Parts: sequence; C-alpha cells; structure tokens
Amino acid sequence: MPKVLVSDPISEAGIAHLRAIPGVEVDVKLGLKPDELKAIIGDYVALAVRSETKVTAEILAEARQLQIIGRAGVGVDNIDVTEATKRGIVVVNSPEGNTLAAAELAVALLLSLARKIPQADASFRAGKWERKKFVGTEIYGKTIGVIGLGKIGKAVAQRMKSFETTVIAYDPFATVESARKIDVELVSLEEIYKRSDFITIHVPLNNDTRGMISTPQFAIMKDGVRIINCARGGIVDEQAAADAVKSGKVGGLAFDVFTKEPPEPDNPLLSLPENVITPHLGASTEEAQINVAIDISEQIADVLQGRPARSAVNLPSVSAEEMARVAPFLVLATKIGSLHTQLSTDTSGSGSAINAIEVTFSGDFAGVPTQSITRAVLQGLMTPILEDPVNLVNAPVLADARGIKVTESHSKTTSDHNCLLSVRAHYPGGDRIICGTVQDGNARIVHIDGYHVDIHPLGAMIMTQHNDKPGIIGKVGTLLGENGINIAGMHVGREKVGGRAIMVLLLDETIAPSMLTNIRAIGGMEKAQLVNL
Repeated sequence: MPKVLVSDPISEAGIAHLRAIPGVEVDVKLGLKPDELKAIIGDYVALAVRSETKVTAEILAEARQLQIIGRAGVGVDNIDVTEATKRGIVVVNSPEGNTLAAAELAVALLLSLARKIPQADASFRAGKWERKKFVGTEIYGKTIGVIGLGKIGKAVAQRMKSFETTVIAYDPFATVESARKIDVELVSLEEIYKRSDFITIHVPLNNDTRGMISTPQFAIMKDGVRIINCARGGIVDEQAAADAVKSGKVGGLAFDVFTKEPPEPDNPLLSLPENVITPHLGASTEEAQINVAIDISEQIADVLQGRPARSAVNLPSVSAEEMARVAPFLVLATKIGSLHTQLSTDTSGSGSAINAIEVTFSGDFAGVPTQSITRAVLQGLMTPILEDPVNLVNAPVLADARGIKVTESHSKTTSDHNCLLSVRAHYPGGDRIICGTVQDGNARIVHIDGYHVDIHPLGAMIMTQHNDKPGIIGKVGTLLGENGINIAGMHVGREKVGGRAIMVLLLDETIAPSMLTNIRAIGGMEKAQLVNL
C-alpha cells in the first residue's frame, strides 16, 4: 500500500485529508533526525513537511518511490528543489494559505515597533510606570517602503494605506498598473532606502536577496528608519543591522525570522532593547495552520491520483479547467516524442542523437498551458532511452543534460485542423517532423515527414518507407497473416503515384525481430520499423 509520511507538525485537518485518500497509508513521525529520515524515506510516495525537516539531496537520493513533497507554507528553502526536480519529484507549497496571517503580523510588528508596545508591557509587568521612556511615533503621514509586492507584500501595502500613509514599493516583476490599483507607487530599491520611514520586507531568500540590506544600504537610509522582516532570515545582514541600531541610524528592528533558527544566544539582534523579536510566527494562526495543511494535503491527493498540483514550484501551474483541455494534448505530445525516438533507431538498433526539438502550436491554443505540452514531448522523447523515470517535472532537466535544445513557437493559423501540434526533431544528418491533433478528445497523428496519415497512437505498429508500386502492401499483409498477426488498422501516405510512400500498420500484438527482417527484405522496401506506443 502506498505510504505518506508527515514529518513536521501540521494541522489535524490536513492529516485527516491525507487519511481520506483511497488506498493510502499515512504515518506521522515527528522530530526525525536526518539519518532516521534517510533510512525510511524510500518507503514513501509522498512527504509532508513544514520548515523543520531539511529535505536534502542526500535524503532525496534514497527517496526511490517519492512522487511529491508538500510544504505547509510558502517558503521551500528547506527543500533541495533542484535535486527533487532532477529526480522527477513534484514540490508543492501553499502560497496563499498563510498570506493574511503573515501580512497581519508584519503590520502588528510595525505598530509594536512604532509604539514600543512589547518594551512597555515588559516594564509595566515588572512593576514600573515609565510613560516618558516609551514615547513612540505615529505612522500617520509616514512613508512606508514595501520590498516585494507579491501576495503578502500587497496585503501589507493595502492595510498600511488605511493608516493614511504614503506607500512606495519595489518589485521588478510588478507592473505599474497593478501597483496603481492599490494606490502604491513603484520606485527603485535606492528610493525605498532613501525615502522610507518604515521598511517592510516581503521577498524570498535567494542569491539575489541574500544580504541585500547591509552597511551600504543603511548608510543611505533616513536617520531613525525602522525595519520589519517577516520574510526570511539572511535577507538583512544581522550584524550590520545591530550596528546600525547601536549607532542610532536605525530606530529599531522588528524581526520574525533569522539567519539561523532558533538564533544563537549571542545573536546581536537579541540584546538590543529597541528591537521587537518574535520566533517565526508569520504563519502561526489557527486559521493559517488549517489552511496550509488542507491545501498541501489536497495537492498530495491530486498528484497521487493522477491530477495536477495547483501550486507546484517546479511545474507550470495548471488549473482544473486548463487540465481538462490540455490532458489529451499531453497524451498526444508524449506519443509524438516517443515516436521520434523510436524512429531514430536504425536496423542495427543504434539510435541517432537528437540535438534539438522545435515544438510549434498552430491554431487555437488559447487558455492551454503549452509549457506542459512541451514537457510532455520531452518526456516521451526520453522515456524509451533512459532507465530512470522521466516525467513532466524532470523532463526539461534531463533534456538539457543531454544537450537537447528546445524551442517553442506559436502560430494562430492552420489549414487543416483547429489545433495542430508539430514537433520537429533535428539529428546530425537531418530532421523529421511529426504532427498531431486532438479530435473528439482523442489524440491523432496526422502528418509524418509531410505524408498525410490518420493514426490513433496506441499499441504496436509497423512503419515502413517504400516505393509506391503494386504488391508491396499485399506482401507485408501476407507475411503477417501467415504468422498469425492480425492487422487492426492500416494507413498509407505517398508523395505521388509511383513515388516514395509510407505505411503504418496497427497490430493487435507485437512481432518478432526475425519477422521485421523478412519485411525489410521485400523488394522495394526502403525501411521498416516496429514501434510501441
């Protein structure tokens, strides 16, 4: 029975969703050490984690059955996504489940920092009445700089506008129109540093953002600026930030995240009374914990039951509506890719290296996620030649590793079909083009190297290239009949009368290599190959 492992604490509501997957066993094993996880991960088809479990390349090397890793939260920096992709493992997160929780915490930390609420609370509880010591600042009329205008950053910006502040934002991927809709001004990162009274950070941790705020950035900020980080530890240089607070340049820091979690006792941020520090509470609301747990549990169920994950970080996002339309094209693309590879094999069994693939979408592909179709072409292309599993996740990585250049293009018109998928494979000695379409929900191959055919690509078939002269087709049929092989269908295409022609014979069963040798020996036969789709 397939097994799912939950290795970090997630809501019972999410675990209940996992247990409801038909034919699946769920194990909850918390606090596993890396060696313990490594020893058992090979038994599982799915893994559900939060931030505690580190899913490293070493652990993934033992994950022989793993199909999906679900992260109950937004960040996936505790998962080696690159290695998971190479191994064909889908990685999903829950990008919206804790959006409001994280946004509300950022606002709460900003207000706490402005009014020194935690410090005043601690003083009062210690029996002191120090009203003059805790004079804060109003945020009315202040400039709030938002770094990162994704879902959380946008939610923070909208809430800060209600305090009658000026909100400016930096996000290289946001459009002026999207910012204008929420009355936010898009500016450069330098302007954020120079103009802001408060800076709140909402970007992922990566090579571009690691240490992005350090001594040079503090130097150009306003005196007394306050900085809030509910995103990821490591984005702000912690020692430089502590020094800036000590010098008075920065009025205070409100951090929910740290470079190392939990932080070491000597972390310079912890000893500064101006700061507000919380232990990574961004998603720590009852509602958020339930939302993210249910979200990833539903996605795990979808993947294990053959449906797409809606929030895969290493796959193009596909909605249920898009999937309904794209599904038959995925079948078609896989078959075309496989046919290309099988036809590239010569009579000795040696293959010709495919060094480039051109995928062209002609006609009405509006609303169809064509990236997934291109991945399916590559999956079909490499499955016949690789021992390791190939799927939509790792197909582009494997193609790149083999030096296969992939291009995708679109054309709005096609003469014969409403939607035509054309795949041209380039070999050292030439190229081949195979085209297909979907008719009444079924995949059909309609052109091979310019020859018109009409093939349902399923099962065993013989494909021949021969001279168009009387008797050849009959001889092939007779040979198969004498050996008890039934022909389920036949399609013939030719360039002209008496010219070159191709024939595709759909068989009820495969044939022995010796029979294929006899077919190749028929006079006028140029090439005959057995393919299995």
